[in-house]
Amino acid sequence: MANPLVECVPNFSEGRDKSVIGRITAPIKEIQGVTLLDVDMGSDFNRTVVTMVGHPDEVLKAVIECTMLASELIDMRHHSGEHSRMGAVDVVPFIPISGVSMGDCIKLSERYAEAVSEKLDLPIYLYAEAARGENRVRLPDIRRGEYEGLQEKIQSEEWIPDYGPRKFNPKLGATATGARQILIAYNVNLDSDNKGKANSIASTIRTSGSLVKDENGNKILGDDGNPLRIPGKFEALQAAGWMYDESTAQVSMNLLDHNITGLHHVTDTIREEAQKIGLNAVAGELVGLVPLEAMLTAGKNYHEDPDSASDSSLVDAAIKGLMLDILDEFKPKSSIIEWAISEASV
Repeated sequence: MANPLVECVPNFSEGRDKSVIGRITAPIKEIQGVTLLDVDMGSDFNRTVVTMVGHPDEVLKAVIECTMLASELIDMRHHSGEHSRMGAVDVVPFIPISGVSMGDCIKLSERYAEAVSEKLDLPIYLYAEAARGENRVRLPDIRRGEYEGLQEKIQSEEWIPDYGPRKFNPKLGATATGARQILIAYNVNLDSDNKGKANSIASTIRTSGSLVKDENGNKILGDDGNPLRIPGKFEALQAAGWMYDESTAQVSMNLLDHNITGLHHVTDTIREEAQKIGLNAVAGELVGLVPLEAMLTAGKNYHEDPDSASDSSLVDAAIKGLMLDILDEFKPKSSIIEWAISEASV
């Protein structure tokens, strides 16, 4: 049986001060049995995505210690950024890699929630596979209203925290934790400074689609009283329009299951949708790490002779096709999960 291996990808609401993130991630480097694979800081988002892997119990210990440090160093009362967020430690997902079941990861998220809520007097919501209600499965639903709307939201019967007090924590906000399959955070930049156009493309491709509105821009309700929606092109895809920087709009995505909707699917469709409105897709960006299989699948789409190509050659084709070498150098050995784990164990 394979050694139990779990991935944890905590998101911290700080992406500008390297010294703060250095202190928050220090426990990951110090705890035996845990490997720090990636630290992805985003200045405009003011958010850092950290990726660690290791033995389940040691990973849990590490992320709890990281959370305690973040609670001392991050104050949501002074936080602003482009990415939606509701807490200093915004989300803490546990992902099965090998020798670990989804049920095991659900238990890890519950153990994390219990420990942290007690230590920090922090409201915590369980999401994804760990969710205890349909309205809490999707992270965007839990985050809706963000930090600024949390004080009012937490008082409603619908949004009583799963762990911790039913009380607004002004310094830390709230945290979501859960268990999920590997998620790929992937963005495509446009040659435009119009966030609205990026969001229009996002609404066309994402699973939830777009709202149906009347000629005055008001939502149209169905017979059940819920807003009518036009379904998006893809399944298992979340997407929104953001700004990469002041002059570059971006379609920001989470691929929830790359076996259903792959990197090349969304990239090629964004190219097509952008051209319809006189724009071009100019760069791709992965946030955090990506499974090897997802890159190989994309590489087969872009390679001239995929049937005889090596894995390395397919990855190179994927890098080019997905435009991952435009914004910065893409380093496969540190950006692909399986290869990064191998490198770290050498």
